[in-house]
Amino acid sequence: MSRVRSKDTKPEMRVRRLVHGMGYRYRLHRRDLPGCPDLVFPSRWAVIFVHGCFWHRHRGCALARLPKSRVEFWEAKLEGNRLRDENNQRRLRELGWRVLIVWECQVADLEGTAEKIKGFLDHETGNQDHEGG
Repeated sequence: MSRVRSKDTKPEMRVRRLVHGMGYRYRLHRRDLPGCPDLVFPSRWAVIFVHGCFWHRHRGCALARLPKSRVEFWEAKLEGNRLRDENNQRRLRELGWRVLIVWECQVADLEGTAEKIKGFLDHETGNQDHEGG
């Protein structure tokens, strides 16, 4: 697992290129925010996480299947990841940030991802979360 990247993953890089090409500017991996969001838009009080379907337990996704060996280990580890994500998102909302999750499997549809991100970033009022699913 030491070779598993936590940032600059292929899906994250695709989203970063997409968002930059759409004209939005952002900060990367602000460590002072809960969960160290992948993309941070300070003036919009918005953050985007690019989650891997396996590591973050994307419900209903074929990429989120459990390995066949060491099932107890993986269930505990991946459930811990999911709970940590929920806690970080809750803490961000409490601080006034809006949160968008972009899932690894959704990045293949760049047009759909672009629409979702544009709708999220251009909707500056309210404190609504957008859970891609």
